[in-house]
Amino acid sequence: MGLKTVGPRLHAAGPRVRVPPKVVDPHYQSDDHKAWRAAVIRRAAGRCQGPGCGKTGVRLFADHIRELVDGGAPFDLANGQALCGTCHTIKTARARKARQQGG
Repeated sequence: MGLKTVGPRLHAAGPRVRVPPKVVDPHYQSDDHKAWRAAVIRRAAGRCQGPGCGKTGVRLFADHIRELVDGGAPFDLANGQALCGTCHTIKTARARKARQQGG
């Protein structure tokens, strides 16, 4: 005589906290920003400008060296660098941590 199984009586709980949808800052959709982004990436000639990186053949992100939230100039090419995804993530996380720690 085999064992009989009982079907699941408990169902997975739904998400308890709903994350609000991301709202894109209109600055990043502006023609001025798109032109700045293109100029920063063009100036980098397809190479990541992250410290010690120099990757080529990867997607590059136009990054504000001094972030806008920290008072960086939004369309100044001197405040821009082209970073690969890894370098951009590391740089952004460090800047966010510094802000949280009051620095």
